[in-house]
Amino acid sequence: MALRWGIVAAGKISHDFVTGLSTLPISEHIAIAIAARDKKRAEEFAKLHDIPNAFGSYEELAKSSDIDVVYIGALNPQHFDIGMLMLKHGKHILVEKPLCMNEKQAQQLTAYAKSRKLFLMEAVWSRFFPAYQYVRKQIALGTLGKIQEVNVSFGFDLTEIDRLQKKELGGGTVLDLGIYVIQASQWAFQEPPLSIKATGELNAEGVDVGVAAELEYSGRRIAKIQTSAKKELENKAIIKGTKGQITILNFWCPTTIIDVDGKEKTWPLPKGKYKTNFLNSEGLRYEAEEVRKCIMEGKLQSEDMPHSESLLLAHIEDSIRKQVGVIFAEDEQ
Repeated sequence: MALRWGIVAAGKISHDFVTGLSTLPISEHIAIAIAARDKKRAEEFAKLHDIPNAFGSYEELAKSSDIDVVYIGALNPQHFDIGMLMLKHGKHILVEKPLCMNEKQAQQLTAYAKSRKLFLMEAVWSRFFPAYQYVRKQIALGTLGKIQEVNVSFGFDLTEIDRLQKKELGGGTVLDLGIYVIQASQWAFQEPPLSIKATGELNAEGVDVGVAAELEYSGRRIAKIQTSAKKELENKAIIKGTKGQITILNFWCPTTIIDVDGKEKTWPLPKGKYKTNFLNSEGLRYEAEEVRKCIMEGKLQSEDMPHSESLLLAHIEDSIRKQVGVIFAEDEQ
C-alpha cells in the first residue's frame, strides 16, 4: 500500500524531499498534493513533479481526505502552527528540523500528536542513512569501547542566506546547523548532557552566526561542537572510544565513513528524477521509508527519532541560545 504524501511549501528542501521520494517504489510512496501560499508556485511544483493536486493554502491541503501524511518543509517559525493544523485534520506529520522554535512549542506539538493518536517525527534525516545505522550498531557492539569524546563541526559561508540571517525567519546557526551537531553527539552518547557551556557571535539581527559549545556527559566525557554561517568548517563527526574511533564524513548526510580499522566504508546513493539543491538529498528517502514503516506498524513515533529525543534536542538548543543571547518572539509567548 502506497503512503500518500502531502507536501507543505514549494521551496528547495521540498523539491529535494520529493526527488528523494522518486527513488522509492511508487507502490510504497506517492506525492499527491502540494500546498504553497502562492498557488502559482504550488502549480509549478506540481507540474514538475507530476503531483495531481496543487493548493494555494495549507488549510486546503489539511482538509484533503486523500492524504495520509504531510511533509512540512516551511520556514522554522511556521512549523508549530502548520503542524497543529495538520494534526487537527487527522494527518500524520514529518516536520523539517528544528521541530519547533523552542522546547515549549515542541512539548505542545508532540503532546497534541499523542492525544490525536497520530504519528509525528522531526525530520532529522541523518539518523536513517545506512552510515548512521552502521555507527550505532558498532557503538552498541562495543567495537569502539566506551565513547569518550565527540568532535563535530558544521559550517558554510551562508552570509547571503536570509533564512539564516534574519530573526523573523527563525535564523541563526543553532536551529539550522546546530541541531545536526547536537544530534550527532546524542547519537554517540545516548544520554542527556550533564552540563552545556556555549559561546557565540551574533549578527546585527541578534541571531547567532557562529557557536562553539562543550557538552559534558557522565564520567567527564565530552562533546565539542561548532557551527558557523561565515565560513566552511571541517563538517565531519569524529567519535572516539577507548578502543578506537570512527569518522563520519559529511556527517549530516553521510555516504562514507572512516571505520575503526582506518579504511573507508561507503554506501552509494541512488539518483533521483531531478538534480537536488543540497548535498545527498536523495538520502531523504531513508527518513521517508522510516515514516512509512512506522505508520504501517501503527507506531506514533520512531525509535531512532522519538519525541523524547526531539524534546532533548530542543532543550539543548534553548540552553545554547540562552547562553549566547538569542531570543525569539516565540520564547516570550
